[in-house]
Amino acid sequence: MAQLRDPNGGCAWDLAQTYETIAPYTIEEAYEVADAIERGDIDDLKDELGDLLLQVVFYAQMAAERGDFAFDDVCDAISEKLIRRHPHIFSDGPAKTPEEIKAMWDIIKAEERAGKPNGILDDVPVNFPPLARAQKLQKRMAKIGFDWPDATGVVDKVAEELEEFASAVRSGEHDEIEAEFGDLLFTLVNYARHLDIDADSALRGANARFTARVRHMDAAVRAEGRTLSDLEAAALEERWTDAKNFLANTA
Repeated sequence: MAQLRDPNGGCAWDLAQTYETIAPYTIEEAYEVADAIERGDIDDLKDELGDLLLQVVFYAQMAAERGDFAFDDVCDAISEKLIRRHPHIFSDGPAKTPEEIKAMWDIIKAEERAGKPNGILDDVPVNFPPLARAQKLQKRMAKIGFDWPDATGVVDKVAEELEEFASAVRSGEHDEIEAEFGDLLFTLVNYARHLDIDADSALRGANARFTARVRHMDAAVRAEGRTLSDLEAAALEERWTDAKNFLANTA
């Protein structure tokens, strides 16, 4: 990467990059790692982890050129953090059970945040995927007691938000409809959190199932010399049900 960023003979594209221009690629590479894991493709996972590591190297090289920090500093920082957050391993911390370790981890992270002039939500990244950020915001507030005691209260809130969304739809006001839909999604994420479900992962799973079913439908119709666009709505629904049942029975 140092050679690629060398002003004398380096790559023009690499030289033109900044933290800001590379950030979208980092997010993309992280998702590709997750995708390889979900598909169980170990060879692909190895390659994707290399791509993700390249992102770290890229940032570190740009930082070194600016005199901010170097790759070794990144490694040192994470090593120090791991040691600090695992006193039960690297010193005489009392936590032993998974529950005690999680509680200690949260205490240490809260102490780290306390040394920064940030509000309680200021360090929740704005560029997180929306579902993941919603869950992160809710978890952070739950730590200070701003939460329902159990999932029952969230169910009632989902019903309330659904009615408010339906009312907005009836009003025909686009901005209000969008706002109420967002509130409904946010509340559903909260419900998922209370059920110990990762909303982002759940939606990825739904996307994957939808894609698999459509591919099965498409393959079956093409085998008949037709395309999905040739089918009427009722026929499409029938094919969807067939695909759903077939994939459920072969899972």
